[in-house]
Amino acid sequence: MVFLNHAAVAPLSPPAAEALRDYADQAASQAYVGSGWYRAIERLREVAATLIGARGQHEIAFIPNTSTGLSLVAKGFPFRQGDEVVITSVEYPANRYPWQDLARFGVKLIEVPQQRDGRVDVDDVIDAITDRTKIVAVSHVQYATGYRIDLRAISDVVHQARGYLCVDAIQSVGAIPMDVQAMGIDFLSADGHKWMLGPEGAGLFYCHQDLAEMLHPNIVGWLNMRDAHNYGQYDFTFERNARRFEPGTHNIPGLLALGASLQMLLDIGIDNVWQRIEQLTSHLCDGLTSLGHPIISPREPHERSGIVTFTPSPRSETSHAKNSSVDQIAASLAQQNIIIATREGRLRVSPHFYNTIDQIDQLLNAL
Repeated sequence: MVFLNHAAVAPLSPPAAEALRDYADQAASQAYVGSGWYRAIERLREVAATLIGARGQHEIAFIPNTSTGLSLVAKGFPFRQGDEVVITSVEYPANRYPWQDLARFGVKLIEVPQQRDGRVDVDDVIDAITDRTKIVAVSHVQYATGYRIDLRAISDVVHQARGYLCVDAIQSVGAIPMDVQAMGIDFLSADGHKWMLGPEGAGLFYCHQDLAEMLHPNIVGWLNMRDAHNYGQYDFTFERNARRFEPGTHNIPGLLALGASLQMLLDIGIDNVWQRIEQLTSHLCDGLTSLGHPIISPREPHERSGIVTFTPSPRSETSHAKNSSVDQIAASLAQQNIIIATREGRLRVSPHFYNTIDQIDQLLNAL
């Protein structure tokens, strides 16, 4: 199979699959006795912090999905009636509905439109920030176009307005070098089943160390508490760091698999991963251009990502509607074991570092 759809649900990396098998074997034969799994989970906090440039494991919480992490901010932030949240018009629903739901508390959603060229103009986002803006919630990489936005420019302005930057990073962590400190990110959420090559149901939430106590946990359980393992002493005192957002027991097998995969990415080097993805997507775009397929994804070096979206060449159009022909092309490719996706009436290709130039050529030849 030529799998070029890592922006959807990616294959498990070999280390992740091995971690799941080891968990299943040990859990079936010895339960948790002598497993050491919770020590491995704590190591994952450090690995995750290193991957995204956090200050340490105290800024990392484990979440089941991106939606949960974004909702930790949307539901935990001390909004007041009349406050504003700035988003874009092309966010994945996970990064829209939690903010849209705040309308019932009198919080206004300010939507910045996408440009015709597939970009979201950073200046448009900045112009939407006012003294009422409490959160700017944007995707680092847009799922439908692959456009990567300049987070630093946004964070500088929203911080001047005494607001905060919340980032949906599911389409960048694991593919693109991340530094939450350099980018000025206050909150970040990302599930591990895309570019991190982990299983579904195991993800990461980053919270700046100075902001954790500002957010009230959405769900309260025993593990949120500072003295959680002193079971008989009911001390209702939340953890003071990102652990306050973990209400109960973890998805241990999922997190073990995610940890194994993230360690693999760090061992390879995330800069090397990104360099390889750039090589593959550049080769793809050269081939698409020669075939006459219009490329939608912005391709300036600071805007590109692992996602390339394009439309069929006019000469490949059928008498059917464009969406129909796009679906037909993707289905025909799938019959040849070449896996891509369709989004918003376009074809979307998202290779990872282990894909090859030959596999890109197989896609181009099939097109």
